[in-house]
Parts: sequence; structure tokens; C-alpha cells
Amino acid sequence: MNAQARIGLIIPSSNRLTEPQFNRYAPPCVNTHVTRLRMTGKYRKPLNELKRALVEASEALSDVNPGIIVFHCTANSMENGLAHEAAIVEIIERASGCPTLTTAQAITQAFNHFAIKKLVLISPYVQATNEHEVHYLKEAGYTVVHELGLGLESHGYSAVTPEEWKSIVRENARADADGYFLSCTNTRMIEAISEIEREMDKPVISSNQATLWACLERLGISHSNNSLGRLFN
Repeated sequence: MNAQARIGLIIPSSNRLTEPQFNRYAPPCVNTHVTRLRMTGKYRKPLNELKRALVEASEALSDVNPGIIVFHCTANSMENGLAHEAAIVEIIERASGCPTLTTAQAITQAFNHFAIKKLVLISPYVQATNEHEVHYLKEAGYTVVHELGLGLESHGYSAVTPEEWKSIVRENARADADGYFLSCTNTRMIEAISEIEREMDKPVISSNQATLWACLERLGISHSNNSLGRLFN
């Protein structure tokens, strides 16, 4: 393994959980470096207005010479479809000179790993955000057979416990789903994955889990962790 492997993350300024989760679950040979952007909630803005800040963040993050940079916000990367997402990747790669992916791309790579085509979407989001994600996933070739957003304000995302997420998924189980998608980088969903998989006997993909996995895949690093579910077995 490369002792100097580095992941660069561009995250929303309000995100409280990505850093502790990556520090907890990434293998010891991988360092995670984070740049924050005001890009969600009251700071949400179209890409043409966000571009300058995104370029500056990408340039700054490139100074640590990461092996990969992630635009790490599920809702923002899915908000306006595949073309919008491709534009984000192009901006970051051009500014940083580093390979880049989005949270959404990491998630779909995880879906493809398990041949998931039909899924249940669970999130803390308001309905409009869930609808954006459903549209993105449809454009990318997936079918959302059922979706639920809790309608929370962003400051409330991290307050939902793993036990509550388990109950929510249980209440929204669908026999025709190939797997479950727990969407949002600022939640404790990652702590519920292994137990949900044991109960449902289907793969569970979360935003931070899938992103860490996709980064390690890109960096050529093998890593097993039973607490992260089938994706890391």
C-alpha cells in the first residue's frame, strides 16, 4: 500500500460528520484532507455563481497533492442531472490537475458493483431534494421503487441516530428493491449499514461509505471492514 495515499474532499461548510467518519473508517495508510464550501442551505447557488469559489477550493486542495478529489455532497452532485455533474468534475480537474469524482458517481459505482438497478432511497432531505435525486438516478439508468425524505433542516441531519435509521429503513422495506440507498454525507447512516444488511439481506449503500470505497478503488487500495457492510467485504 502507498503510505502517502491522500484523499481530498470538498464538502459543504455545514457538514459535521464526513471528517470524523473518514478518519474513523479509512485505513491507516490513507490521509483525508478537507476544504469546505458554503454551497448548501441558505448558501445554495447555481454553478455559475459557485464556480469561482469551487476553483479556489480545488486549487488550494491540490497543494496537498491528493490522489483523488471528491466533490462530496450527494444532493448537490445529483441536483441537476448528469451534464451538471460532468461540469463540476471538469471545473475541479482543470483547476486542480487531480483526478476527480462526485459523491453521486461513487454511489452509482457501488450500485453497479452489486448490479443494483431498483432501489429504495432514504434521506433526511425535504421532498424537492429527494425528487432531484430520483430524477438523477433515473437519468443514470436506475429505478427508485420507493423514496422517503424526513423533511429535516440541515442542522438536524446529524441528530438522527443509527437506531432511528434502522427503524426507518425497516418501515420502508420493499421486496422488489435490489438494494437500499441511504443518501446524505452529514448523517450517522454509515453506523447502521451492517445491521440493516443482515436484516434485509440486501446491499445497503450510503454516501460516505460509497465515497470512501470508490476513492480506495481509484487509489488501488484494498480494505476490509465488516462494519461498513458488503461493499467492504
